[in-house]
Amino acid sequence: MPAFESSRVKAAYDVLAPDGSEIRLLHSLDGASMVHCALPVGVVSIPVRHRTVEEVWYFLSGAGQVWRKQGEREAVLDVEPGLSLTIPLGTAFQFRNTGAAPLEFIIATTPPWPGEDEAVVLAAGRWAWKNS
Repeated sequence: MPAFESSRVKAAYDVLAPDGSEIRLLHSLDGASMVHCALPVGVVSIPVRHRTVEEVWYFLSGAGQVWRKQGEREAVLDVEPGLSLTIPLGTAFQFRNTGAAPLEFIIATTPPWPGEDEAVVLAAGRWAWKNS
């Protein structure tokens, strides 16, 4: 049986995600993993889709938009603290910070995030991306 754990979100991020967002690792178990994600002011993520995982996002602070596309169905959602959303397997997605503070949210991933090769970078998304 694995030991139980607890932690706090660190000031510095652990890794830059394939989409360009800042990831702070929280916890991982056999069936799921959890991270804190932040997108700085003025940044648009790189559009991606996942190979094997699904995600649930819960927004903590900031303001932004998330684009999701499955085949012919697509939508742009305005996001703010208290909102949650899903990224089902195979969904193309992209997000951007439209506010004056970092866009911060928690991501629960199932199964646990397997590594950098999980995200497939897409040739196009909803917005031109810039990381400045």
